Amino acid sequence: MGGQGEAERVITGWAAKDPSGFLSPYSFSLRKIGEEDVYIKVLCCGICHTDIHQIKNELRMSGYPMVPGHELVGEVVEVGSGVSKFRKGDRVGVGLIVGCCRSCIPCQQEEEQYCSKKIWTYNDVYTDGKPTQGGFASHMVVDQKFVVKIPDGMASEQAAPLLCAGVTVYSPLKHFGLNKSGLRGGILGLGGVGHMGVKIAKAMGHHVTVISSSDKKRGEALDHLGADEFVVSSNAEKMQELADSLDYIIDTVPVFHPLDPYLALLRLNGKLILNGVINTPLQFVTPMVMLGRRSITGSFIGSMKETEEMLEFCKEKGLKSQIEIVKMDYINQAMERLEKNNVRYRFVVDVAGSNLD
Repeated sequence: MGGQGEAERVITGWAAKDPSGFLSPYSFSLRKIGEEDVYIKVLCCGICHTDIHQIKNELRMSGYPMVPGHELVGEVVEVGSGVSKFRKGDRVGVGLIVGCCRSCIPCQQEEEQYCSKKIWTYNDVYTDGKPTQGGFASHMVVDQKFVVKIPDGMASEQAAPLLCAGVTVYSPLKHFGLNKSGLRGGILGLGGVGHMGVKIAKAMGHHVTVISSSDKKRGEALDHLGADEFVVSSNAEKMQELADSLDYIIDTVPVFHPLDPYLALLRLNGKLILNGVINTPLQFVTPMVMLGRRSITGSFIGSMKETEEMLEFCKEKGLKSQIEIVKMDYINQAMERLEKNNVRYRFVVDVAGSNLD
């Protein structure tokens, strides 16, 4: 118990050193284990499109060297003296944030992901002044509030993408009252978040239409993920047939796109929920919103409570991520393939098997 008096541990991760985004081995010291901290040996970590934005400074907020990775599953090695939720040997997960102020309205409402002083899992500074580094490293020290248990029977590599992609879809469906059966939903974009969107929406009892820019993922959407319909957005006739028919669209596309074609698909009071991180302004004409009392809104990951709920929901429904497992020495090729959309939904890095110790 507790490692408050111990020296800082020096570990190895893979870091970007500049906006080229190229990742290479990097040694750094972890902060000391505080009373509320959990010391975690990282087993695996998913790769998210946000990692590309960050390592290449596309959001104009990157600091280097940067160890990315915010979908990590690991094993508890040690806990601080004040930790009550976890013990040595537990299998746990960590997502996109590792700190918050705990006193603002979002924090008081258990929606700490909207705290204006939240601390990102990487590319941020912790309360003690040390930079935060992510899950593409052998170990992490994380406050117990931002750690969740992985349900028994759920494979670590399957659980990792749920900590971002899974809860990113689950949270808005729950918050906006869309987690009830009988709805008609659209999933725009079939990447890492989109594929979990299809699975979670179907598990909630929705009729799900995948909307994509090309036909190449039709088979995946219909045959493997169980979507009910697949529409190519450039097919004007099919898009017209879909007009005024959807209760919601979860927009997962991480690059610029006009919203008008998709707003037209929403029925009265329908919601377009933005989930893709885009660094350029989007566009739409106001009548597309006004004439259907439609809403354009956004949602950011989920709370720790929602993350726990989502994991249990996925376990209960038997939901799994579509993944490709790689070792750390393949991470640059994986990032390149992800950027080119040449991946079957989600890469997961086998960190424990990559000999970082």
